[in-house]
Amino acid sequence: MLPDECLTLADVRDLAHQALHGSGARGLQLEQTTLAIVEAEADGIRTVGLGYLPSYCEHLRCNKIVGTAQTSHEQVAGSAIASDADQGFSFAAFHEAMHDFHDLARAQGIAALAIRRSSSAGILGWFVERTANAGLVGIGFANSSTLMAPFGGSTAFFGTNPLAFAVPRGGDRPALIGDMATSQVAYVTVREHAAEGKSIPLGWGLDKTGKPTTDPNEVLDGGAMAPAGGYKGSLLALLVDVLAGGLAGPNFSFQASLFGNNEGGPCDVGQMFIALSPATFSGDRPGRFADRLEVMLSALSEDEGVRLPGNSRHAHREKAAKHGVVVPGDLLVRLRAYI
Repeated sequence: MLPDECLTLADVRDLAHQALHGSGARGLQLEQTTLAIVEAEADGIRTVGLGYLPSYCEHLRCNKIVGTAQTSHEQVAGSAIASDADQGFSFAAFHEAMHDFHDLARAQGIAALAIRRSSSAGILGWFVERTANAGLVGIGFANSSTLMAPFGGSTAFFGTNPLAFAVPRGGDRPALIGDMATSQVAYVTVREHAAEGKSIPLGWGLDKTGKPTTDPNEVLDGGAMAPAGGYKGSLLALLVDVLAGGLAGPNFSFQASLFGNNEGGPCDVGQMFIALSPATFSGDRPGRFADRLEVMLSALSEDEGVRLPGNSRHAHREKAAKHGVVVPGDLLVRLRAYI
């Protein structure tokens, strides 16, 4: 096993940029995906940062993700925008439509952005935080390829189908960011446990016979992820699939090619985003929404041990900006091979 290395965030950016470029990403596809990788590392989410970069590079090389995709969008109704990711990265498609999406939300009070013909959304919080930074409440849904069994079922049907929200707080306070998979944990977390030879808690996944297991390899080898909160997670996964797979599309989770291999061509999944303007709903006084929100958050924080959503990733960012991130040597060797 090779020794770990400490990289600055600038080092992470250079490595991600070079690996993606070496695998065929160009233009917005390269720029925005590099940014997503760096921000995932800064947030302490390695599983969709440098840890997921090999999957992006492999998918670029086999054309499962189109590195030269030309994204486009159009306003299809008074408060609705449709975006075509052109089989490229969702990060590029969102960025290309983002300013029009946010402007429409301010003008109409609410707006929706549907991205189709897309690929993995990585950290869904990455998208909705940008909406919060624009002073809007952001909500996001993304369907993904089949990995999770529905409640009461034994075989994978839904993706881990994440949903996220971000809320601006006013002043220099960082946004509230909630981001969750509808499975008990994210698939990449189970994959990480398998790579490290660790068992998983009972309740995270099922083996190929539909029985709960503590062996991550049994989940990966024909098994399935378990829904978070039983039938509640299953219902949320269904909602995400309706919004991101049905309305945005073109594929529901069970129709999409798998994120986890290089077979089957483009994944063809979708994302759905909603933005709401606080000024539209909170009356005439500037800052009224932010003031009311802080009253609630202050009361919530009086309960010792309560952590506001997004606080840990903001703390990680400060630490990573000062001290960098420690990356396993074996992963670095693999990533440098793509350059």
